[in-house]
Amino acid sequence: MDLKNKRFHLTKKRLEALEKLGLTDSDDVLSYYPFRYDILNCRPFETWQEKEKVAFEASVTSPVRTWRRGKLSTSTFEVMAYDRILKITIFNRPWAKNLVLDQTVTIQGIYMGKNRVTAMTYDTKPIAEHEAVTPVYSIREGIQQKTVRECVRIVFEEMQNEIRDLVPQRLILAYRLLHKADALHRIHFPASAQDVKLAQRTLKYEEFLRFFIALELSRQEESSSIAKPVRRISMETVKQAIRDLPFELTRDQYAALLDILKDMSSHKCMYRLVQGDVGCGKTAVAALAMYACAKAGYQCALLAPTEILARQHLLSFRSLIKDSSVRSEVLYSGLSGPEKRQILKDTAEGKIDVLIGTHSLIQDEVTFQNLGLVVADEQQRFGVEQRKKLREKGQNIDFLLMSATPIPRTLASTLFADMDLSTIETLPAGRRAPVTVRISENSFRSVLNDVRDLLKRGRQLYVICAAVEDNPDYHARNVYDTAEALAKLFPQYRTAYLHGRMSSEEKQEIMRQYADNTVQILVSTTVVEVGMNVVNATGMIIYDADRFGMSQLHQLRGRIQRGSEQGYCWLLSGSDDPAVAERLDVLTRTCDGFEISYQDLRLRGPGDILGTRQSGVPGFILGNVIEDTDIIRTARKDAQAVVQDPDDPDHIPILEEAAFKADRYLD
Repeated sequence: MDLKNKRFHLTKKRLEALEKLGLTDSDDVLSYYPFRYDILNCRPFETWQEKEKVAFEASVTSPVRTWRRGKLSTSTFEVMAYDRILKITIFNRPWAKNLVLDQTVTIQGIYMGKNRVTAMTYDTKPIAEHEAVTPVYSIREGIQQKTVRECVRIVFEEMQNEIRDLVPQRLILAYRLLHKADALHRIHFPASAQDVKLAQRTLKYEEFLRFFIALELSRQEESSSIAKPVRRISMETVKQAIRDLPFELTRDQYAALLDILKDMSSHKCMYRLVQGDVGCGKTAVAALAMYACAKAGYQCALLAPTEILARQHLLSFRSLIKDSSVRSEVLYSGLSGPEKRQILKDTAEGKIDVLIGTHSLIQDEVTFQNLGLVVADEQQRFGVEQRKKLREKGQNIDFLLMSATPIPRTLASTLFADMDLSTIETLPAGRRAPVTVRISENSFRSVLNDVRDLLKRGRQLYVICAAVEDNPDYHARNVYDTAEALAKLFPQYRTAYLHGRMSSEEKQEIMRQYADNTVQILVSTTVVEVGMNVVNATGMIIYDADRFGMSQLHQLRGRIQRGSEQGYCWLLSGSDDPAVAERLDVLTRTCDGFEISYQDLRLRGPGDILGTRQSGVPGFILGNVIEDTDIIRTARKDAQAVVQDPDDPDHIPILEEAAFKADRYLD
């Protein structure tokens, strides 16, 4: 149900917060599960250990002193607890000055030793009134935890009597699962850690079951389609194009290309994923596939996630394919009206063989005379609905998907079970790995001399931040303040910033200036993760590296090893969490994307590496493909049984849901 429905009585501010999180209806909110839970750790003072999280009730015994440094504030005060005075420090909570003497407070924070506590949160409720288990949700800048919690409560209370079980009743009984409404209540409002465990078990099973049912239904639809005419691929023409390349294909590149050509030459529509590490040469394989298809008399479309990457794909295609009889063009918003109309006209008339662009290629105004092949870069952003729309632009279209987030084969066979898979593991000869160093503080001073030397040699630097601007509820280095500081520190070099809130034209202009080396220091969010190919940029600093997944960090550092010059990546983090050190140390030890993605899955789950809403795996929000193999195996078997018996009334709810929301589960 739409969240703007008057039933929910959500204020405009709350609706805006939910929209920022991508939550537009009640189903979205109810499935926006906490990513962790805070357990109220109330123990006697004598048992406290340094750096340990603690919670306690206290009485304020001194006035609050607050001072500011720029946009940051620090407050200190003293409290009486456990018959002793404790000194409290809390950052960016200027309203703490409203505390008064003898006021009761509940404080949660980190014990720093010597009767000192760095508070993370405080409130004026007695500790007995606090929940023992508090859900913590993923938030964005400007959104508070209490806002999300209250929205979830409002939506659940309004919808709880309308929540139906999707899992067939016989399976609920067989596996002793919770009913859906009960599971949602326990995961959002748990009374104990056991509640969370039981809820997650039920909801994980439902997620996997929905996914595999949607997959089975999709396969049925694909297999019922009319056999396509074979593409008459000239192998001699392809071999000549390979000989004309400025490099030799690796063994894996050649094998992947043969897989694709075999698919295109068959009566079955291709639906193939080519996965490989950063710099493995997927682009060359895609270019040769499109060339082969174009020479067979069909048009090709390449979908890229950003305009910058679309334009770079055009340059790559033209540099790799020297045959002037194959015309390639790029369609993007920066084109003038006459240029755009001419490209659309020529595409419709079949005069353009390869058209490259963003997902705007799916729009109705783009028509092809004889579309035969669609290539989608960064396959996570290309789903069932896009395939359907593109299928309408031609007949019996072949689909080739590419992913730079490599997954070990055994996992890929589960995650991408509806696709054929080609994996490029061998890297081109001479490919150098960037040197990666973990810095145990979130400070520029540790890398100052290295950066100064890099810039003196005429090289360029990326600086990655997790936030765009300062936010008291999101403690991370931000783009604006960092860019300002670096511009003062290095006045002899030009510094610019880049982030997703900028207009397309602004981003294009900054990236052009960086590519032309009129900008030497680029401070950015992760928008540079894909699409930037600046050979002269050989240094990267990543602030708050603990806030990023390992695969994302690996993608980011791939920006600085585009040429023969040695690249250097510095991972900065002030976190004392041993798990953070373990994750970041993996990146200092290896540049093998397959190993990194496996470790990312093992340590963090699928959420950070595959890229949709919270989890990135189609329909998996809680499911972990490393830990939940037994549930996966069971759900896959049960899904086949459900699909094979569609007339059973017990199967109808989940079959209808899977068919109706196939784009979510398989996207």
